[in-house]
Amino acid sequence: MKILGLVAAMTALAAPAFAEGDAANGESVFGRQCVACHVVQNDAGDLLAGRNAKVGPNLFGVIGRQPGTYPDFKYGADMIAYGETGVVWGEENFVKYVQNPTAFLREVLNNPRARAKMAFQLRNEQDAMDVYAFLATFATEGGTPTEPAPASN
Repeated sequence: MKILGLVAAMTALAAPAFAEGDAANGESVFGRQCVACHVVQNDAGDLLAGRNAKVGPNLFGVIGRQPGTYPDFKYGADMIAYGETGVVWGEENFVKYVQNPTAFLREVLNNPRARAKMAFQLRNEQDAMDVYAFLATFATEGGTPTEPAPASN
């Protein structure tokens, strides 16, 4: 019984680490923090979020997309290298990236000289999770918030 009690207590303590983001709050955070550089614009050209900024890539369908691959955007070499590993944007890597883009790329590429072009940081982890949840509402058929699309043969 003591083991079950210990497991229950540890699970309760770990629960905040697995909290899902709040898309409504993520929309608000996006509107305050991200719109200076990013938009969410669908393929039909409808502006779904943002103010038509073009500093950063369009974030429509970013969740489930391979990093560094939005057409006609000039990514830095390190973001392209990260994308070439075959990874896609999911909650874990997105949240870590937006909290400290350069540190994230240095860690995942094992390169102390790696640099991110994105200088802005969402320092609050919950805000980062909420923005992820908001952007996940714009996921496309190319992937889901947690799984890449199946590889084509």
